[in-house]
Amino acid sequence: MKVAIAEPDRSTPCRRPGRQEGRRRPGSVVCVDPAADVRPRCPGDAGEPRPLGEATQKVDVPGSQTPLPYNGVVSQTSDLAALLASHRDRFRPVIPFDLRAGGSVVFDFTDSSRDFAQIDINDVTGFTERLFGRIAEADLPVGVGRYAEDRTIYRHSPLFDGDSERRSVHLGVDLFVVEGTEVATPIAARVHSLADNAGLGDYGPTVILEHELDGRRFWTLYGHLGREPVERLEIGCELAAGEIFAGVGDIDENGGWPPHLHFQLIADLLGRSGDFPGVAAPSERQRWLAICPDPNIVLGIPEL
Repeated sequence: MKVAIAEPDRSTPCRRPGRQEGRRRPGSVVCVDPAADVRPRCPGDAGEPRPLGEATQKVDVPGSQTPLPYNGVVSQTSDLAALLASHRDRFRPVIPFDLRAGGSVVFDFTDSSRDFAQIDINDVTGFTERLFGRIAEADLPVGVGRYAEDRTIYRHSPLFDGDSERRSVHLGVDLFVVEGTEVATPIAARVHSLADNAGLGDYGPTVILEHELDGRRFWTLYGHLGREPVERLEIGCELAAGEIFAGVGDIDENGGWPPHLHFQLIADLLGRSGDFPGVAAPSERQRWLAICPDPNIVLGIPEL
């Protein structure tokens, strides 16, 4: 069974709206055309896309040789969460749906899940059909994967192995939508870094944006994107709040996952570039959640 949900209208070529046109009514999806230039123009830009490289500094995962994040991050992060909460009304949607209005299917990927605890994650097509079938049954446009959830779905890839403990605690929020769905920044940003984190279970094309709010710097990470739109981005480019910069990738390019956006807040990059852990070991849960506060402060999904 092939399931489609909230499919963009492909009867006309997909396009990137301008900033004003991009302020569409919630629920109207426009997909990103990989052949279109979705990249913000930067000074000195020659206009040619370039192939994505690997992350400039690959991330060692907790549970192996990685030292724990330093204690100072914890207090800084609680301050960041409070700051973001005080500005929550100014954040723009990261996908073209009004998530704050409600209408999302929230998935359970824990051991106790009736739907997914025993699913064969290696069967990505079957997993995708199950997820989007649930969304279609609910007649809703978006499926949501929860923050801070201890998941079973990472057992299929050695990427999540550790010396003594597997990583399984999710540090972001997943938004399950059809491939090609546009991705925008919720607040003005600068492109900090980008990489193609290829490999089973990894992010695939990844963008990290840098933001400043009331003098406080923080970062947002966008994983499982489409490759060609991301190739047209340049480090250092500036984005306006609500500006579209990428699209959701398909199974063949997004690390082998059902199409979705992994959205994550980061209080301190710890010197990383192009990549950052999106899943933590259970014994390190509190430390990593302190570094990566709840993305729903920005998203505002009432079901979470």
